[in-house]
Amino acid sequence: MSEAAAGHAQPLIIVVSGPGGVGKGTVVDALIARDPQLWLSRSWTTRAQRRGEPDEAYTFTDRATFEEHIAAGGFLEWTEFLGSYYGTPIPAPEAGADVVLEIEVDGARQVKAVRPEALLIFVLPPTREEQERRLRHRGDAPDRVVARLRKAEDEEPIGRQLADHIVVNDDVEATVEEMLALIERARSRRSAGSGEPDDPSSTATQSRD
Repeated sequence: MSEAAAGHAQPLIIVVSGPGGVGKGTVVDALIARDPQLWLSRSWTTRAQRRGEPDEAYTFTDRATFEEHIAAGGFLEWTEFLGSYYGTPIPAPEAGADVVLEIEVDGARQVKAVRPEALLIFVLPPTREEQERRLRHRGDAPDRVVARLRKAEDEEPIGRQLADHIVVNDDVEATVEEMLALIERARSRRSAGSGEPDDPSSTATQSRD
C-alpha cells in the first residue's frame, strides 16, 4: 500500500529561494507563523553568526563537522557560497506537516533535481538599490554587500528559469498573502492527485513589478 493510500501523503516541499537581501527570512518567518501546517527545516552554515542574528536562524557549525555530515549523506542539498558552507539536512517533519526550505539558488537547483515536484518560489527585491539597503541594514560587512550584489546578478536568471513562481517582495504582508495562496493551490493539486508543479512557462507569476 502506498503512503498516500495509507493516509500519509508525502509532505509538500516548498522551496523559498532568491538572492541575499530580498527578505526571504522575514517572509518565511511570517509564513510559519500564519500556517501551522508548515515546518521549517533549519539550515546549517559555517559562516559566522551576524551581530544580533538569532541563534535559531541557522545551525552554526564548523567546516569539519559540516564535511563529516556531507560524507555521511546527511544533507538534502549543500553548497559553498562566498567561502562558507550552507546545507539543508534531510528533513524530518512531524506527520502531516509540509516542509519549507529557505535556501540559496544553487541549493534550490539541487532540490529540484531530486524532488522535481517541489514548489519553488523565487523571491526578488523591487530594485537592486533596495536590496543593497536591506543587506546593509541587516549588518553585512561592506565587502560582503558588494559580493552578494554581484552574485545576485548571476543568480537571478538561474532562479527565474528554475522557479514555479516569481514574487517581488516590496511589501511583506502582500508577499506572504500571495505565497500562502500559492501553497494552498499546490496542496489542492496534490489532493487532486497531480503532484506535478505548474508549468512555469504558462503559470509563473510575478507580482508588484
